[in-house]
Amino acid sequence: MILGDFLRALGQIGDPRFRRVLWLGLGLTLLLLIGIYAATLGVIAFFTPDAVTLPWLGWSVPLHMALGLGAGLVMLLASVFLMVPVSGAFSGLFLDQVAAAVEARHYPALPPPPPLPWSEMLVDGLAFFALTAVANLLALGLGLFAGPLAPLLFLAVNGFVLGQGFFQLAAMRRLGRRGAGALRRRHLGQIWLAGVLMALPLWVPIVNLLVPILGAATFTHMFHRLSGLRPARSA
Repeated sequence: MILGDFLRALGQIGDPRFRRVLWLGLGLTLLLLIGIYAATLGVIAFFTPDAVTLPWLGWSVPLHMALGLGAGLVMLLASVFLMVPVSGAFSGLFLDQVAAAVEARHYPALPPPPPLPWSEMLVDGLAFFALTAVANLLALGLGLFAGPLAPLLFLAVNGFVLGQGFFQLAAMRRLGRRGAGALRRRHLGQIWLAGVLMALPLWVPIVNLLVPILGAATFTHMFHRLSGLRPARSA
């Protein structure tokens, strides 16, 4: 069942609407990271002198350049952990388009969903980002003490967060926040397992950037299956 949901989503990965959301998420993420780096350089330039002279040696060190390079390395390292959750947060603002594309292809007989307030979509997208970022940091910290069980811990934590977040976003389009939460709690185990499936590509560079799109599509199929709906026609 879960694998079928995922394979349906994967079969639609070339949909132009999927690609549009992917590029929007990546573009906004890169702009944010570049903006943070530029702001960091501005703060460094404002609060530090151009150069410092090392005591006893008498060498003049360009402090701006040294701190700027250091900040660049920190941002590069941070982007490894933040690229996916930040991209997922931005993509979350547009995942309704992914769900709409899935429904247009697989569930064409359904009426349009009721419009969701933009504020709810923004709050849920930011909450999804926060949970994903915290889960990754938590899994990373605990993994230092988990030894060979670290990969399983990573999958379990991220699988839970991704499953809860993606299913909530998919279900609330038609059930609202409370209805989505009730359905999510009834099928917690299955949603968690599907989240683990979504967490597996997080280890693969480049491929992990597709997780928000595949997750939105997979959990849209899962929502329709668990709510009793069936595809009106095959893919």
